[in-house]
Order: sequence, then structure tokens, then C-alpha cells
Amino acid sequence: MTAAERMKAMRERRRSRDMREVRLSLPDARVSAVRKRIAAQVARLDRKAEHDALDWIEAVSEFDDDAAR
Repeated sequence: MTAAERMKAMRERRRSRDMREVRLSLPDARVSAVRKRIAAQVARLDRKAEHDALDWIEAVSEFDDDAAR
């Protein structure tokens, strides 16, 4: 069986289990220019807004109480 045939068979098995393939392209953090760009973006973040966002994430993460299950 060729590599293409094996991939096709794997995709068919996944589809039969109601799964689908998703591919992501991400910036390569090993590249110096990418790290510099990310550092510059982080430096421009508004600390208050980020703190508010983290507070909200923490609050909603506790929304599902184990006792209610």
C-alpha cells in the first residue's frame, strides 16, 4: 500500500468515526524575526484589559459546578 493509499484509508476511518482533519499554519517561534514580532506585540498589550480578560476566563471556568452534575 502506498503512502497516499494509507492516508486515504486513515481519513476514511476517521470520517466513519465522525472526525475530520484540520490543518493549522502557525508562525515559527524558532525564527528570530517571529520572536521579535511577538515580543513587540506583547509589549503593546494593555495590562488592565489583559487582567480583566483573565479574571473573566477564571470566572467562567468555574461556571460548571461539580455538585450540579
